[in-house]
Amino acid sequence: MSFALTTIGTETQCHGSCPEVIVADGEISNETADQFVTFLSEHLKDSDLRPVVLLQSPGGTVVGAMQLGSAFRKIGAAVIVAALTAEPGSNIAQVTPGSCYSACVYAFLGGKRRVVPPVSRLGIHRMVIDEAVRDPSGAMERQRIYGSSEFVSSLSAYAKLMGADPRMIAYAERISPDAIHIVTAEEIRRWRLGGPRL
Repeated sequence: MSFALTTIGTETQCHGSCPEVIVADGEISNETADQFVTFLSEHLKDSDLRPVVLLQSPGGTVVGAMQLGSAFRKIGAAVIVAALTAEPGSNIAQVTPGSCYSACVYAFLGGKRRVVPPVSRLGIHRMVIDEAVRDPSGAMERQRIYGSSEFVSSLSAYAKLMGADPRMIAYAERISPDAIHIVTAEEIRRWRLGGPRL
């Protein structure tokens, strides 16, 4: 995952001092939370920086996502599922609909305030790790490893700690890892995942 700053608004709109927010984009690894903390430390003196994160990710590791979510919560971040897209032939970038799939949802849960605009998407499914292993003949084959009941319980406890309904985890664990369930507005409300606006 990469991190960058972007300015929200124009100088005219903000009277010369527009707020900066954090753009987090890409796959989440077990090193992502540390990279995020390092990024923040490099911008501590930036007076225009606000604890707002635009989050866009296809997923990654569940442990890494939980650690990133915990880092978001530590700074009291508002997390918005959104992307930053540069206009063709211009240096101007716009906030556009985003997607947060798979393990990304667990990073999203770390937001003190969580926003899923109606045009953005949250997607969940069963957690799985695909590992390459050698079969008895020595050939490589793919082996799927699913989260243990203990790990699912830990993830549920994390969701509850972050103020979300852990029943979302149980629901996600029933969705094939080869599919994705796009969370509906009703589910976002019922599972206390966030709201449609900041």
